[in-house]
Amino acid sequence: MLAKLYIFDLDGTLYEGTDHFDYYAKRLALDVKEEVLTEYWADYESMKNGNHPLHIGKAYDVNNDLILTIDPMTLKVIEAVDWAGTKKNLDTLSYGMKTVTFDFENIVAIGDGWWLPFACAKHHGVENCYRRYLETKEYMVTEEFELTPIPGLKPFLKKLKDQTNIVLMTNSDEDDVGRLLKELDLTGLFHEVITSAQKPSNTDNFFNELIEKYGVQPEETVSIGDNFINEIAPALLMGMQAVYINEHPHPTELEQLTQVKRIHEWFEEQ
Repeated sequence: MLAKLYIFDLDGTLYEGTDHFDYYAKRLALDVKEEVLTEYWADYESMKNGNHPLHIGKAYDVNNDLILTIDPMTLKVIEAVDWAGTKKNLDTLSYGMKTVTFDFENIVAIGDGWWLPFACAKHHGVENCYRRYLETKEYMVTEEFELTPIPGLKPFLKKLKDQTNIVLMTNSDEDDVGRLLKELDLTGLFHEVITSAQKPSNTDNFFNELIEKYGVQPEETVSIGDNFINEIAPALLMGMQAVYINEHPHPTELEQLTQVKRIHEWFEEQ
């Protein structure tokens, strides 16, 4: 059944690949002290392979250098461990069982590959990661970087736009989004593009605004993304449908939740 509103994420959803994450890690490595550089790279590779206590799906407390397990449906901390994986007593920590607020600087959700180099660099003493992130974004629009469009995605989005409402909502800024959409040949395919969305902090607000603006019900709305905390859990809590794109299925099983490894697995069935 065709929904009345589809809300798409961009990074990790409408394009694939991990080369840009590795490039980001290399740029950050320039700021890592030489005496811990070997450990930095060992940790990063371990994190990518899912063999480190910090991996996609966790959260990272930068100030306390702690790795947090968050209940995605309540955003409460249910476990905290140090970099080596040793459990900490939640009763002695300030957040305890409180709802966590992600601010992209102090407590960050490791929802996709962008945050692995960031957390690894922070643990190894790098103070300013943002400039290296900007360098990576600039690299992604050069001829050196190949961003391969997902086969079949453009005609699918074009057909979907003719039939219903489709919105792009991303944490990337306006300039980055414009360049990426041009590179992917997806410019002009969305009824609306929301940039610098500050997900997950503002996800609920944007979802509510879009539902009201397009005059639809939550159950008639679908959120599509690769970050469970940013795009999926908020949608499910509001009664929306959701499509979670990730190599590793989430343990949550609900009728309104579809899980796929690649977005084409979903849109080819629509």
